[in-house]
Amino acid sequence: MSDCIFCKIAEKKIPSKIVHEDDRAVAFEDINPQAPVHVLVVPKRHVQSVAELNAADAGFLGHLLLTGAAIAKQRGIADSGYRLVLNTGKHGGQTVFHLHVHVLGGRPMHWPPG
Repeated sequence: MSDCIFCKIAEKKIPSKIVHEDDRAVAFEDINPQAPVHVLVVPKRHVQSVAELNAADAGFLGHLLLTGAAIAKQRGIADSGYRLVLNTGKHGGQTVFHLHVHVLGGRPMHWPPG
């Protein structure tokens, strides 16, 4: 999608602090972090939200989640705990309509979240 900020970051048209990249996803530090570790895992292909996915996308979604878990380990928060968050739709808190997984950690998380 030509006007999607996350597509532009994945295509390296907008600079960001990339911490991981592979053939399906790119991960970068959030510009407005909500925790000491706040990384976004974004698919390279444009998908508006998890609501657009179906059973055939299970491996694709699993890849994004496992990438988030690997980043948590890399950032040293895997043992203490972390949160993987997918916001879906306006009422779900989604503000950028390109599927992304938030990797949050480095501090205690509370429930309910916000």
